[in-house]
Amino acid sequence: MNDRFTLAVTGQSLIKYDIRAIRAPAFHEVQAILQEADLSFTNFEGTILGSHGGWPLKGSFFGSSEPVVLDALHASGFGALSLSNNHAFDLGPPGVLSTLNEVEKRGFLHAGLGRDQFEASRAGIGTIAGRRIAIVAMDGGPGPDFMYAANADIGRPPRPGVNRLRLSQVIEVDETAFGQLRSIRESVGYTAIDLTNDSQPDDPPLVDPQEEIGIARAIFKRSDSYGRSVKVDENDIARNLAAIASAAGEGRLVIAYLHHHHWASDWYRVPEWVSGVAKRCIDAGAAMFVSHGAPVLQPVEIYRRRPIFYSLGNFIFHVRSEKSTWQAPEVWESVVGLCSYGRDNDLSDIRFYPVVIGGEDGLKDGLLESRMVPHLTTGSSAIRILQRFKEQSAELGAQIELEQGVGVLRVQTSAET
Repeated sequence: MNDRFTLAVTGQSLIKYDIRAIRAPAFHEVQAILQEADLSFTNFEGTILGSHGGWPLKGSFFGSSEPVVLDALHASGFGALSLSNNHAFDLGPPGVLSTLNEVEKRGFLHAGLGRDQFEASRAGIGTIAGRRIAIVAMDGGPGPDFMYAANADIGRPPRPGVNRLRLSQVIEVDETAFGQLRSIRESVGYTAIDLTNDSQPDDPPLVDPQEEIGIARAIFKRSDSYGRSVKVDENDIARNLAAIASAAGEGRLVIAYLHHHHWASDWYRVPEWVSGVAKRCIDAGAAMFVSHGAPVLQPVEIYRRRPIFYSLGNFIFHVRSEKSTWQAPEVWESVVGLCSYGRDNDLSDIRFYPVVIGGEDGLKDGLLESRMVPHLTTGSSAIRILQRFKEQSAELGAQIELEQGVGVLRVQTSAET
């Protein structure tokens, strides 16, 4: 095993066009960082329209790409992909099969998608630059049950799909409101059968009959105050933690990955449940936890000398201008994290390179289609991105120093603690 291994992590790559002909020098600087790392990792936020065909299963947020985009990611320096996200099933099972075929054909290390649940849950494994690597990739939705991989059962064939971490949105209400909801449910004659019908085509949610009430697709929980929370399915998390532990037990550097859209109303705030899942993954043996979903850069935390990237925002983001949700400049700003590991998969430091999709000039107009690739940024733009990232991460105890337009986080080794 080499004494030092560098692993680059980026924001998600929602890529719909071949970007290999783009000659912007600032983009080439980003590619150089990815290509010089021993391994570079991103989430391929999409599905491939390939030989298996497929049909759109979404409305205006549908998206698919031609196989050539995988060549573009490979040429940019990526060797590892997560395939678990809310767009992975946009063409249904045929899109899953095409995506797997095209990713496998190009030799990417990958995880999170499978021809059944066994395969989707399995760690993607490989040996890169002499280092044994594994990826366990999950998606927390929200999404319909049918997008998630399932094993064959009596009278049911297997279903290709995404590796699931089932998450349920729970609305917390006080005792008075809880009693009123229960009274309303009983007065209108709402039953468990109604809950089952209202949940179609999904299975009905599991509720605690003493502390929770299910009406339509909502779960209301008795609490001391009002709020929202997320319930993590223990069977799903146990299955994924077992995959992490097994790979780590083989001496592999394990990347634990989660994609989800259960973010807080303030995109920059990290929900407590995400922190809980991240730390359970690291306790199981993951060398890092990476997440996407919230479309902005969120803080990094160091837990047991291992990094938690709560959201790395966007790296490639091919969307249309009429999607006004994405006009905020923070949606187009992020960092590339270059993590250095020692012989025993101990993290020594992370260098953060600030990027702006489309460059500073690309942010000056509202034409999102022109923001094709990330540019390495310098000067005041770099300081703005890194300073915000530094301040947010400091709240979680991570100390980032700014050195010549790059953020540097040094981690004490086990011998120093």
